[in-house]
Parts: sequence; C-alpha cells; structure tokens
Amino acid sequence: QVQLAESGGGLVQPGGSLTLSCAASGSIFNIYAMGWYRQAPGKQREQVATITQGGSTKYAGSVKGRFTISRNNAKNMVYLQMNSLKQEDTAVYYCAQRINILADFGSWGQGTQVTVSS
Repeated sequence: QVQLAESGGGLVQPGGSLTLSCAASGSIFNIYAMGWYRQAPGKQREQVATITQGGSTKYAGSVKGRFTISRNNAKNMVYLQMNSLKQEDTAVYYCAQRINILADFGSWGQGTQVTVSS
C-alpha cells in the first residue's frame, strides 16, 4: 500500500470552489479504486466519491453534481474538485485506497480541513 497525503483544504465562502489533492508515495496504477471521505465534527466518516482503475466514478447523493473526482496515474495523484460549496460540506477530508475488489477502503492520510463559512 502507498502512503497518502491530502492538501488543498481551506476556508471558503458558501458557493465557492476548492480542489483537494491526494499525493501517493508510490504508483496508484494497480490500485483498484481511490476515494475521498469526510468527517464532520460529531459525525461518522462518510464516503464522498470514489474512482476505479477504469475511471468509473461514484458519488454520495449530497455532493452529486457539485463534486468531481479524478485520478492521474502518471502523477500518482487523485483530485476532488468541489463546486457550489455549502456549509454542510465543512469537514476534514481524507483520501483512501482500495487495493483490490476484496478489500475495504483504508490507509487514510492525515486529512485536510475544509471550512465553508461566510
């Protein structure tokens, strides 16, 4: 498994945009799927978006149409483009990997804080 490091969080006003980045310490080419999760204060961690080796994506209903996940295998990077941000998107965002179809998502990075506030 590769080590993951998230970046790109910050403070943004409602309606604004942010792009989160996840840098892997090694090749992600053969990793079955990469994902973004988030955890708000007092809440359980929830899956936000995932992308498979083949580029198939899945989104939580709360972010569908606003967030876009992508991966660049050549650069060992995964991204989360977040548009039309809402206060309820405030959370610590984590990158994770699912090494094969039989595994769960894991190997969390340290997370990056996203705060949506006016």
